[in-house]
Amino acid sequence: MVVGYVVMPEHIHLLITQPEVGTPSTVMQVLKQRTAHALLPKKKRVDGRQRRLFDNGAVRRALWQARFYDFNVWTTRKRVEKLRYIHRNPVKRGLVESPEQWRWSSYRFYLLDEPGPVGVNEGWGRISFGARAA
Repeated sequence: MVVGYVVMPEHIHLLITQPEVGTPSTVMQVLKQRTAHALLPKKKRVDGRQRRLFDNGAVRRALWQARFYDFNVWTTRKRVEKLRYIHRNPVKRGLVESPEQWRWSSYRFYLLDEPGPVGVNEGWGRISFGARAA
């Protein structure tokens, strides 16, 4: 279940619960495979090798890095800390001035109870940030 997320231009932060089936590694593998399949052009043969080509002829080798980094979160305090960190990431990178301006984040779900492009499940219970989630 997704507890929080931020989709950045070149990476993603994802806070999830332990999956009922499989492992977090399996979840990430499936996520990477499905998004790459949906977003990358189909493979074509070029110079005797299969490569992914864009319409302009440019070669795209991969959408995702091979490795992902995980961190176990055991307490509500640590969940809030991690959510604050990921929600502030677009601000830290200079992409927006405040977290609520970044559409690809669970921040507005927590601040304004608005659904976002990725569904957030409250399996751990509603996390309260106080007056502001940042």
